[in-house]
Amino acid sequence: MSTETLSGAAPEAPAAVASAAAPVRPFYWSVRREIWENRAIYVAPLAVAGVLLFGFLIGSRRMAEALRETANPAVLAQQHLIPYHIAAFAIMITTGLVGVFYCLAALNGERRDRTILFWKSLPVSDRTAVLAKAFIPQVVLPFVAFAVIVATQVVMLLLGTVDLALNGLAPTVLWSQVPLGSLWVVLAYGLVALSLWQAPLWGWLLLVSAWAKRMTFIWAVAPPLALCLFEKIAFDTSVCFHLIGQRLAGGFELFTHSGKGGGIQTDLTKLDPVGFLTDPGLWGGLVVAAAFLAGAIWLRRRREPV
Repeated sequence: MSTETLSGAAPEAPAAVASAAAPVRPFYWSVRREIWENRAIYVAPLAVAGVLLFGFLIGSRRMAEALRETANPAVLAQQHLIPYHIAAFAIMITTGLVGVFYCLAALNGERRDRTILFWKSLPVSDRTAVLAKAFIPQVVLPFVAFAVIVATQVVMLLLGTVDLALNGLAPTVLWSQVPLGSLWVVLAYGLVALSLWQAPLWGWLLLVSAWAKRMTFIWAVAPPLALCLFEKIAFDTSVCFHLIGQRLAGGFELFTHSGKGGGIQTDLTKLDPVGFLTDPGLWGGLVVAAAFLAGAIWLRRRREPV
């Protein structure tokens, strides 16, 4: 064999080895596939943000007119914070609804359209597929919510600043009364905590999606509701109703003033991550969520296309 042949083959060997050793990353690509196939994950929050910004643009003129007339612009600027809170809660609720309908269709849909036959032919385990779907409401949707809320509130602040400047008013009052920094810290903490707190909800919805043949929403709601009614009729108690309600809405108390509403709190001293992480209810919920996901994995491995 000639020297030229040997020298020409040598550089190709490391490249081939590197290509063969490159990680496949099935979980990463499974998550990418879920995002690509379910564009409502980011389109719905962006659409709501667009509507809110349009309404804010129309209503910002009233703030400029009121600032001219009021003797206490700081109080008015505090009232101007209300649209920021409305935007945050509206986008969070939107992403929550997207998460509910996504989970209900995540495993049921691939059985109904029989695409599960194709996905099972790929070297992706049922565990990876289910965990990738659980990753969407647990991680992706909170991240999308945070990013869209931050962008929306920044645009709101810019629109308010421009409107005040065009009306000959100093925007410094507005800047001093809109504590976006602390608000975003509370928002990030709250979204992470809410995601952990509501983990049993996402696990239950995925379990129902893996089991039910049709009408997944009915199957997701009917058993808990029946359990609550049975307890009330049989024992005249409301323990199940309280536990389910606390799991669904209790996490939103992280955002509000002492759990009484009135907008997202901005006092960082009110946050208690240690108390939250040591709450038995949190860890009990995570155990239940893990059991639901294990059940969904088991069902996906055994259930046939609808």
